[in-house]
Amino acid sequence: MSSRDNALWLQFWRDHRTDFHQKAVNQLLKRFWPGLNSVSGSRVFVPLCGKSLDMLWLAGQGHEVVGVELSPVAVRAFFRENRLQPVRRQQGKFTVWQHGNISIWCGDFFSLLPVDLGHIDLVYDRASLTALPEDVRKLYVTHLRSILPQTITFFLLTAEDADETGAPALPGEIDAEIAGLFSADFDIDLTHAESVFEPNPGSADQTDVATEYKVYRLSSKPRE
Repeated sequence: MSSRDNALWLQFWRDHRTDFHQKAVNQLLKRFWPGLNSVSGSRVFVPLCGKSLDMLWLAGQGHEVVGVELSPVAVRAFFRENRLQPVRRQQGKFTVWQHGNISIWCGDFFSLLPVDLGHIDLVYDRASLTALPEDVRKLYVTHLRSILPQTITFFLLTAEDADETGAPALPGEIDAEIAGLFSADFDIDLTHAESVFEPNPGSADQTDVATEYKVYRLSSKPRE
């Protein structure tokens, strides 16, 4: 992302403008993650992790969780609010916070190198992709592919808000974007889709708007 985007994200956390943060473990994660049949001890990468409680849940399944987050405010809040005492170390451009089987690399996602992450078995993306500006999403996926093993599984959750008129996103719009970003390297399975009407925090009367949530499983295609 641009330095302007980074500065804006950091300011959001400093100003506590974090309505996007879920205050409970994502129910779609709990419902559909077991279908991956992941092995306990697998290393799970959580890009743009914020202070997501989903990392605690994944760690509770026996996984080693590796997050990356730009804002030190978010990282500090994750450990403080969950009463965890992390050890910190400097690793290149990152400060690594670690407690047990959870580590969060605090720094710019686009500065991560393959040697930083080591071997990763699965990626958990909870609407990080769709939260990015559209012109950054391809850069995000390209960088992910450059730092991850060739064979990997993605568990991808997307959230598509209604447009300015309150109408839901066009049917199939996010499917087409996911296909365009991933189909060259991955088999794409749309596992679940649902539309939920939720209060719009930006409206004076809290009018409900539709948000479409989808769960995708992406599996690496065999190399020829």
